[in-house]
Amino acid sequence: MQVNLWAAFALMLVFEGVLPFVAPVVWRETFRRMIEMSDGQLRFIGLGSILVGLLLLLLLD
Repeated sequence: MQVNLWAAFALMLVFEGVLPFVAPVVWRETFRRMIEMSDGQLRFIGLGSILVGLLLLLLLD
């Protein structure tokens, strides 16, 4: 179980690093747009990410 958790964390870091490595200008523009969003919009995006992640975990189980 612990190995799977570390593997998932490592994979998350790989995915998080792809965009700034491949397209730093797009990555920077995305963050500029996110800074301009309201707290409610950011929370909605976060909730959506959580729900999609949980759904994927349920489908893979």
